[in-house]
Amino acid sequence: MTLSTVAALQLGSHPDGKQKTLEAIVAYESEIKAAGAQLVVMPEALLGGYPKGEIFGTYMGYRLPEGREAFERYFANAIDVPGAETAELEALSQRTGAHLVVGVIERSGSSLFCSALFFSPEQGLVANHRKLMPTGSERLIWGQGDGSTLPVIDTPVGKIGAAICWENHMPLLRTAMYAKGIEVWCAPTVDERENWQVSMRHIAHEGRCFLISACQYQPSPRDLGTSLPHWDDDRPLMQGNSLIISPMGEIIAGPLKHGPGLLVAQIDSAELVKARYDFDVVGHYSRPDVFTLLVDERAKSLVKFQQ
Repeated sequence: MTLSTVAALQLGSHPDGKQKTLEAIVAYESEIKAAGAQLVVMPEALLGGYPKGEIFGTYMGYRLPEGREAFERYFANAIDVPGAETAELEALSQRTGAHLVVGVIERSGSSLFCSALFFSPEQGLVANHRKLMPTGSERLIWGQGDGSTLPVIDTPVGKIGAAICWENHMPLLRTAMYAKGIEVWCAPTVDERENWQVSMRHIAHEGRCFLISACQYQPSPRDLGTSLPHWDDDRPLMQGNSLIISPMGEIIAGPLKHGPGLLVAQIDSAELVKARYDFDVVGHYSRPDVFTLLVDERAKSLVKFQQ
């Protein structure tokens, strides 16, 4: 039996940009320490922002100049990896003694990626997962990750990995993560809906792993002094509903409602083996004689130079 303390930090990107968001993250340092959290998962696109309702001046077949200006602003608010912001997150991880999984918008050349960064108190930035499949209009502004960024890493709370928002719905991605031995599934997201909670419970139950879903909380358009087409001015843009789930698919903490906060739970690694007694999705409950999956983990580059 190994007991560990894990947490989801429910927080929204600050409207004044990444530095204010970073300050809001660091403001939870004392609470993280007091909770004794060994792993803290943060929402999708927390640093860099999720531009809900923004159309970037785009219509089928043509794009308006103001869309390019909107993208320029969004690009400026993204972060370099590594960079100044990752250095501050490394320091936070070291000071709190907690492993961190943080959703960011990552700049690479002139492209953006929705990424989850992994920080260790001892080693700093240790891994990066780029979202494989942006959803819907996200594909206009975010590139696609490749198979080289599917880390599952050892930590004191167990083997951790991440899938971001709706790529959690990709069965083959889940199978690959299960095969890597994931024990604590980290799910940064901006999806607050009840159906999302059902999906998270299914994944924990399917993979017989703990799961931490961290969602942004964003106030209503009225509170933010703005408005969005086809959106109730008094409804929060993102309601949070972060939660922590057991390997049997039971909610053990959350959903966290009505604002930002740190959601904390204690987990017991002994529950993993007990849960897999009758269902090990890549072990005794698999049929490799019938089904196989090939995962290409090579980094993909458009241009290759040979001497």
